Amino acid sequence: MFLLLLFGIFACSSENGNVANSSGSAIKPFPEPKIPFSPKQYVCYKTNIPIDIDGKMKEPVWQKAEWTDDFVDIEGALKPKPRFRTRSKMLWDDRYFYVVADITESDVWATLKKRDSVIYHDNDFEVFIDPNGDTHRYYELEINAFNTEWDLFLDKPYRDDNRIMFFWDIGGLKSAVHVKGTINTPGDTDKSWTLEIAIPWDVLKECADKPAPPKSGDQWRINFSRVEWKVSVENGNYMKVKNPKTEKPLPEDNWVWSPQGIINMHYPEMWGFVQFSGKTAGTGTDSFISNPEEAVKWALRQVYYREKTYFLEHGKYCEKYSRFGLDDRQFKNYIWPPEIYITPSLFEVIAKSKNGGKSWHITQDGRVWQE
Repeated sequence: MFLLLLFGIFACSSENGNVANSSGSAIKPFPEPKIPFSPKQYVCYKTNIPIDIDGKMKEPVWQKAEWTDDFVDIEGALKPKPRFRTRSKMLWDDRYFYVVADITESDVWATLKKRDSVIYHDNDFEVFIDPNGDTHRYYELEINAFNTEWDLFLDKPYRDDNRIMFFWDIGGLKSAVHVKGTINTPGDTDKSWTLEIAIPWDVLKECADKPAPPKSGDQWRINFSRVEWKVSVENGNYMKVKNPKTEKPLPEDNWVWSPQGIINMHYPEMWGFVQFSGKTAGTGTDSFISNPEEAVKWALRQVYYREKTYFLEHGKYCEKYSRFGLDDRQFKNYIWPPEIYITPSLFEVIAKSKNGGKSWHITQDGRVWQE
């Protein structure tokens, strides 16, 4: 925790209302999710047999693992149901975290074959992993129907002035695609493509700040996304449908497991919760246990969003919680409203423990942690 000693020097000058800067010019507020905080939940069971990564999901243990809910639009209920079905399963053992994706598709196509190409320019499937849920130091993997991989490590989300390791690779990554139909063959109707992935714990543990492989009951923040472009057939080839006015491709669809409430996958606070079970798939079940600490973390995130907008309006942060128009809240173990400390370019918001225990913190770079 950094020391912030300027308690009243940078006082807030106006109520939070219409978003305008000091000259009166309208500005866009800091983007926030437009849906309630309700991430998806999944219990991931172990496999007691080796998984052959061939894209076919042929091992019996896969049949015993549960499917996720069908994917929805990235904005959730704000947008229509996806045109095609997407769903996933997860398993784990002491060496790997396994993911399969079942991707319904009537026209399977791909163009990119070079590793670390910008894969979302094709239709793709994407995996996002934040081991400790602080929204920093997370992993991203994108794969198309050619099984071309693009893996990245991000120290923080784009919104928080991040650094991206584009050419970082997941050492020991295994992936395979099985197409039920043909690829890049207009004129027939395909059924789907299935993707199977094995991600080594030895790589994930590098920035996990927690056990990897996980302990039974541990929860990680994970999400999946599918990018889907509208295509037509021109001269025997698939081509992205263009806007006739701009001659640019129409925006892609983004379909996800846990809705973001915003067209941006890099809001890790909205990703789903995956709870790891020590039981082998099919031998018993564990109930998902919701963590009550997530409520205070989400309350701090609301202050973070409002501080960001206030800075856009006024060129400084605000130390007065009452300016943000947020509802009064009550927490069993934490004092609310939180304490807010600011400097000209930094802020820290602290929800202090009522019993002298650890407090929750969030800062201007979006990281949330307990100490």
